[in-house]
Amino acid sequence: MSSELKHRLVIADDHTILREGLKALMASRPDLEVVGEATDGREAVRCAETLKPDLMLLDMSMPRSNGLEALKEIKRVSPDTKVLVLTVHKTEDYVFTALQAGADGYVLKDSSASELTLAVRSVLTGQRYLAPAIAHTVVSGYLGAKDATQARPAFDELSSREREVLKLIAEGYRTKDIAAYLCISPKTVEKHRANLMDRLDMRTVSALTAYAIEKGLVTR
Repeated sequence: MSSELKHRLVIADDHTILREGLKALMASRPDLEVVGEATDGREAVRCAETLKPDLMLLDMSMPRSNGLEALKEIKRVSPDTKVLVLTVHKTEDYVFTALQAGADGYVLKDSSASELTLAVRSVLTGQRYLAPAIAHTVVSGYLGAKDATQARPAFDELSSREREVLKLIAEGYRTKDIAAYLCISPKTVEKHRANLMDRLDMRTVSALTAYAIEKGLVTR
């Protein structure tokens, strides 16, 4: 198949070994061409904006801008780019949030090569692909079996900035470093931290860190 007919892919994952493995697997397909790689969320967004790939394989736990925020930005800067989430997370909150953010597919990192290939093919042909391991979660919850009056999880209620501050706190950054990184004042950072503790009913930074890890904002 000529390069003009190949689907153009970008692989976004901060683990070099996994990224290289994915690249080799995708390159083995005659209809696929890997045109870019990203090691964090901001690079993923830049690749989407400059390369306009047909598909991005997106890890949800990367440094800097986390996967969920990157996903939203990718869909904003390149609406035609399909995004296949590739993650270890299978919790209900995480699946729902990714789908609501615009994910076209959701596959787990412990999936087989054949399942990943099927997921890529499905998403590229306009279908939504959900890993069998989380399909029941989606059917029973996201598609309507959940009680519509049930309160949204606290994580879903956090703003994009609050999630970003939570991620940076969990990564061990100090208040002044977070302020400089986000171009806000230290007092604003402290306010966000207080709001996070109040909304999540937590009293310590260690509790916030454990929560961020649980939700996949950071990995340890």
